[in-house]
This record gives sequence, structure tokens and C-alpha cells, in this order.
Amino acid sequence: MAKGLQVGDVAPDFELPGTAGPFRLSERRGERVVLLFYPGDDTPGCTKQFCSYRDRSDDVGALGATLVGISRQDLDSHAGFTSKHGLTVPLLADVDGAVATAYGVAAPVVGTRRAVFIVDEDGIVRFRKVHVIGLRFEDSDDLKAALDALPPRAVV
Repeated sequence: MAKGLQVGDVAPDFELPGTAGPFRLSERRGERVVLLFYPGDDTPGCTKQFCSYRDRSDDVGALGATLVGISRQDLDSHAGFTSKHGLTVPLLADVDGAVATAYGVAAPVVGTRRAVFIVDEDGIVRFRKVHVIGLRFEDSDDLKAALDALPPRAVV
């Protein structure tokens, strides 16, 4: 049996402080949201991941989705990481790990596993990728492919 949140589940709502201000998932209904969980600021893999989004900001902007990074570091750490590397994706501070736990990506030692969840316009998880070892990440091409593969929004 798979652990954690699965495709088709309702995405747990949360509110976290972020580098672009507070972020509440439920306030994003009507748009697609990409949640990028990552182990930590200024680590080699995470720096490479978020700098790749910065370097391809036009491609990221064309995805038609809101992207946010989530890890356990505090807002000061996220602000320093963002400033140091000129990052363009807002980072959210899940200091107590409650959101990582709710999404099934909390992990011993690393704190938060590298993972991507795409939440559709109705708050349903439509894509899930959790890495056992966080060396690989989804780049903007991977995110585009995942978003393009989503079913169109149901008309009610």
C-alpha cells in the first residue's frame, strides 16, 4: 500500500509564511499549484533545483501554475537563500514540518523529502512524485510535461 497523500486525494489546506508573504493553499482555488518540497536551503541539490527555475523563469512563467518551494528552514533562512541566488520561486517556511507530514514527505535525518505535488483548480492532487533519495529533481520541462498531462478541469 502506498504511503502518504495520493493522486485523487483532496490536498490538505495549509497556511505558511513565505518570501512573498503568507501563502494559503485554499486561497489558490481556481488555479493550478505546484508544491515543491525540498530538504534545505543552500544545499547543493536544492540550490541547483531552484536556480534552474530562476534560469528558465520564462518557461516557468509559461506553465500556467503557481509554484512554491516548501522546507523546514525559517523565513530568515529562505530570505537569505533567495537573496544570495536571486531565486524567483517563493519559498515557504514549514518550520515544524506539519505540512510535510500532512503530505507524507517528512523524513528522518533530512526533515523533508524532495517531492512535487500538483494540485488542480479544485484542490485535488493530480500529480505526485516523491524521491527516496533527493539527488534528482523535476526541472521546468518535467513540470510542463506533468501539467500538460493533467485532465482538463471538469465543467460543472
